[in-house]
Amino acid sequence: MKKSADKIWLLVLLVSVICWIGGINVRAIIGFDLLQMGTLDFKPNIHPYVERTVFGLLARSSLLVDCAYIVVWFSGILCLVKCAVRFKENGWLLMSAILFYMFTPVEIYTMVLDFRLWLLDFNGSNDLVEIRKLFIHRLGVLSGRRPSPRIPGR
Repeated sequence: MKKSADKIWLLVLLVSVICWIGGINVRAIIGFDLLQMGTLDFKPNIHPYVERTVFGLLARSSLLVDCAYIVVWFSGILCLVKCAVRFKENGWLLMSAILFYMFTPVEIYTMVLDFRLWLLDFNGSNDLVEIRKLFIHRLGVLSGRRPSPRIPGR
């Protein structure tokens, strides 16, 4: 009985990891279509309706990615506690878990930014300047510097 419960938690962990990492990649592909390659500058001549639609897709996909991350976080803890894994024999698993859980504060901060983007989308805000600032700030969070975007139309 215990082995089947372990397998269920492992299945939940694997499915949520696939949703989380796949969602991150899809969100990156969608978001970087707005930017010039290698910069944080927006492409010129993008119609505002297209840009607003892309930001709406980003906001909705962020909700899925953030929920998947929360499921990964909790099911990862349960798998580490419940599964009979010897960390002396599987040092890679211990290091992976340490790195994953050390990165949690950064993920929480980006979740807050994602939630603000989702709120702007949910409220139907057409203030593209505010959405652009939030988008560029979200991209610049992991780089360790505060970006100063060149926002057209400002």
